[in-house]
Amino acid sequence: MSTSNYMLVDMYMSGDNKPIGWWLKEVDRRLEAAFERVLAADGLTRRQWQALNAAADGQPIAVALAPFLDDDPAGLAAVTNPLVEREWLTGDELTAAGSRALADLTVKVQAHRREVTAGISGQEYLTTVGVLRRMAGNLK
Repeated sequence: MSTSNYMLVDMYMSGDNKPIGWWLKEVDRRLEAAFERVLAADGLTRRQWQALNAAADGQPIAVALAPFLDDDPAGLAAVTNPLVEREWLTGDELTAAGSRALADLTVKVQAHRREVTAGISGQEYLTTVGVLRRMAGNLK
């Protein structure tokens, strides 16, 4: 790391400022909690939301949820069985009722996403995602 990069890191880690890792965890924690609240009114979890979207995209649900469930078959069943019981899923396929539910839920989720990104320009959002993508690549 060059001297100027060390100075940049020191500048952002001094005083009341927290390092990027702290903010990443804090944002992740708050996003998870807020997303759960948005979906709770419909009796869903974030993983169930992801399962519905995977099915809508024709992606195997186990593949889509693998990063979150550590290839745990019981965890996958805990996510998908309630959706099958609601007749929103059959296997990895979305039913007509599931498609209607997903459309209704998408309206709520999009409104939530607008709240989360309020005051952030499109360019700021793209820049932030780009920076995080490069940082992740640096940590391979």
